[in-house]
Amino acid sequence: MVNFIIKNIVQRIVLLVFISIISHAIVHLAPGEPSLVDPSNPRMKAEDIQRIRAAFHLDEPLHVQYFFWLQDLYSGELKSFKDNQPVLGKIWDRFLNSLPLFILATFITWFLAFPIGIQAALNRGSTFDKTSTFLSFAMISIPGFFLSYIVIIFMVKTFDVPVIGMRTFGLEDSSLLLQSMDRIWHLTIPALMSAIVGTAVLSRYVRSQMLEVINQDYIRTARAVGFSNDEVIYHHGLRNALLPFITLFGLSIPGLIGGSVIFETIFAWPGMGRLGYEAILSRDFPVILTLNFIAAILVLIGTFVSDILYAIVDPRIKF
Repeated sequence: MVNFIIKNIVQRIVLLVFISIISHAIVHLAPGEPSLVDPSNPRMKAEDIQRIRAAFHLDEPLHVQYFFWLQDLYSGELKSFKDNQPVLGKIWDRFLNSLPLFILATFITWFLAFPIGIQAALNRGSTFDKTSTFLSFAMISIPGFFLSYIVIIFMVKTFDVPVIGMRTFGLEDSSLLLQSMDRIWHLTIPALMSAIVGTAVLSRYVRSQMLEVINQDYIRTARAVGFSNDEVIYHHGLRNALLPFITLFGLSIPGLIGGSVIFETIFAWPGMGRLGYEAILSRDFPVILTLNFIAAILVLIGTFVSDILYAIVDPRIKF
């Protein structure tokens, strides 16, 4: 197992280097330049443009810019083209905002999807199965931004409560308890909207996997031996149906960056997805490259964790 882990880590580090090189080349070869050095700005003189380009190493060859980016990223001195603020500091602040939204949305998704999918599989063709299938396809078909706008209008018109942003205006001087409750309230609606589509999709996967598993010979043998229905379903059946969901779990980790960009924009939630969207619009290369680099790290970590969990869940899989 130790050899497997070491070999896997080395392979992922090499892959991460190639990803960083390719993403750096693609971003810098795209047409246009950052807004800071926009020559169409009438207040910008030629010498000002050249000085700014030199400060951000934009006058260097592409491979030299890559090493400058790595050096500044490693030293923590990488600055944003947009506001000259430290890139890692900006990303860290947005990460702290995105993390609770991602965790709550993921928890709701997995907490609801498995019971719904399992019950739909066990009661195939029943009213519950047909209803859950209809609702799942409906939630998948309805665009998330459209449903979010409907929910915002409904909450504001019906209950006259704010749902946009991270906090209610005017509560800055209130008690810590009230501020905490207000933060939870503003977090709940976008997390629910983000979890709806995930629950609809994941519950279909759970139903499909359980239908395949519960018809296997070992499930019938377990029932014949005398195991209880819950033990047969949740210990023997569900455990063998978990492998595809371990893969989905590993690949869901990068959703911390880009998975909620639509809902962060609609609900004015200052998270990492919204930061990346704003960076793309302003051609803020350091922020774009760093976010892409972090996303690649999260993907590699997620797949690595999945590889480890495979052997834990299914003893037939050996390292």
